[in-house]
Amino acid sequence: MPTAIEVKNINKQFVLRHTRSIKEAIVWLVKGRKGDLSEKFHALHDVSLEIDQGEAVALLGFNGSGKSTLLKHISGVMVPDSGTVRTRGRVAGLIEVGAGFHHDLSGRDNVYLNGAILGMTEEQINERFDSIVEFAEIGKFIDTEVKFYSSGMYLRLAFSVAVHTDPEVFLVDEILAVGDEPFQKKCIEKIQELAAEGKTLVVVSHDLDLVSRICDRGILLERGNITFDGPIEQAVATLRA
Repeated sequence: MPTAIEVKNINKQFVLRHTRSIKEAIVWLVKGRKGDLSEKFHALHDVSLEIDQGEAVALLGFNGSGKSTLLKHISGVMVPDSGTVRTRGRVAGLIEVGAGFHHDLSGRDNVYLNGAILGMTEEQINERFDSIVEFAEIGKFIDTEVKFYSSGMYLRLAFSVAVHTDPEVFLVDEILAVGDEPFQKKCIEKIQELAAEGKTLVVVSHDLDLVSRICDRGILLERGNITFDGPIEQAVATLRA
């Protein structure tokens, strides 16, 4: 199978700024700004992996392990300090609720805006518009400004637009937890449908039972390093151990 995602030797650091007392800050300034009021957090260490077209992969690990940071690099939301990330085909999904949505625009306008950001033409959005609204269960609120939406409504519309782009690579972060249970079930069924169609899936979740059902491969991260890459059952067992 052709490679859908190729990550080569990526590194990512974040600067953590610490709040100091006024006295400490003055001393720091008087000393000519010697010493740093911040420290660096190494989120990803020389991470490499390949995901083939049609694979369903879970990125697993405890909080701060680097899994969401890695997913954001695959999506293109983040750029590595060094190394490369390559993807094949249209990439879509839910990394952050409402990314690409404009608060002051209506749901209808945001469908067109977000659809365009995700690579759909206006004609494609026109064709799929009714289906997007129906799946999202937004109904009469489609012409309401999204700043008045609940987090659940926001999520439903964002997810619906993403799945209707017909992506080759679909990425999902923890945010499915925002939706209500019936819609979560509907989302999971849609994700399983995409997997059955041979789409490439990358999922970040703490729900180990869920990823065991959806994914066939698990990648464990710990402090920005890959510590395991293999069958999902082994990955889940290792994390639970």
